[in-house]
Amino acid sequence: MRELTREFIKFFVSLKLTVALLALSALLVFFATIDQVHLGIWAVQEKWFRSFIVLHEIQGYPLPVFPGGYFIGGLLLINLVAAHLKRFALTWKKAGIQLVHFGLILLLLGELFTGLFQEEYQVSLKEGETRNYAESWRYNELAVIDATAPDRDIVTVVPESLLAHDEAVQVPALPFRLVPRAYYPNAALMLKDQLPAGQFAVENLATTGLGPRLAVSPMRVTYDPQKKNWPAAFVDIVSAEGLIGTYLVSSMLVEADTFTYAGRQWRLGLRPQRAYQPYSLTLLKVTHDVYPGSDIPKNFSSRMRINRPDGTEDREVLIYMNNPLRHEGLTYYQYQMDAANANTVLQVVRNPSWLIPYISCLLMTLGLLLQFGQHLVGFIRKRAARPATVSVAPAA
Repeated sequence: MRELTREFIKFFVSLKLTVALLALSALLVFFATIDQVHLGIWAVQEKWFRSFIVLHEIQGYPLPVFPGGYFIGGLLLINLVAAHLKRFALTWKKAGIQLVHFGLILLLLGELFTGLFQEEYQVSLKEGETRNYAESWRYNELAVIDATAPDRDIVTVVPESLLAHDEAVQVPALPFRLVPRAYYPNAALMLKDQLPAGQFAVENLATTGLGPRLAVSPMRVTYDPQKKNWPAAFVDIVSAEGLIGTYLVSSMLVEADTFTYAGRQWRLGLRPQRAYQPYSLTLLKVTHDVYPGSDIPKNFSSRMRINRPDGTEDREVLIYMNNPLRHEGLTYYQYQMDAANANTVLQVVRNPSWLIPYISCLLMTLGLLLQFGQHLVGFIRKRAARPATVSVAPAA
């Protein structure tokens, strides 16, 4: 048992393991860069870097083809910590290299935390428009809205992922069940009488609302960061008395279907996932400057007003390129702009670990300066302590 433990420790502190992992990291970056042409940046990050095993579809079956970023990074982290504890003593002479190692460990952990906890949304506004929420570009949610009261809506949301399963969704706040019948991660909708000849459309299961008049054509899921998937699903609304109706929900439909049950008015629709905030943003003015004599963009900027309903905050801010707004854990970046229509799009990022890369780089810089500084001081001292030599030339 002791021999097995010794071999186990020897494996994880091995320099050969470090070299092998660094080589795998280089190959991972190489293969991911090639695959980015087909998948786009976001999909490549999820497939290659934020996974333990990279799965690639071969003959319709997902097969493991390469270790993922979490696997390689996790082993590299263990290897680095184990080697540090095994070989390096806590001394002043080794303080520089210890700071470098600690900064590298922190950098690896920062990437892990970013992959686990970072959230990205967008806010699209026209001049004069106000919103207190941001919407996801990639994820959607099924919204069931109790619109009975004239002054407020009671919203219950169900994650899109639950629609992909043939299991009833029972939410305590709702007096009925939601039963997914079919789910399509990307689908085009059009009126049945406008469906081109030869274009495939799935069986329309909808029995009420707008759905029975539409044709649903599944499409391949796109990974292009400039394109968007439009999911669709058929959902049964089932009460204790029986089936209320089967509805077609899709993120392409602007208007939600409505129905009445238990004396209350309900709306049902699939929409981008929302993140509500306790404050609202109002777009006051958009500015799009170009270089004189050209159409080359020089500056995008959005003047916003931040307002809280309780009156504790009411101020104006200017968001422009390389000058985001950081507010209550969120960062608002100027992302897109359509000055002709007075419209702006802000990218909203929540990343609790955004400071970690800066701290780790600072630690590694200090460690390198300390390590090389110690060697430089030692070299200068040795040179100064060396006795001077006097050479005597022979007489002519």
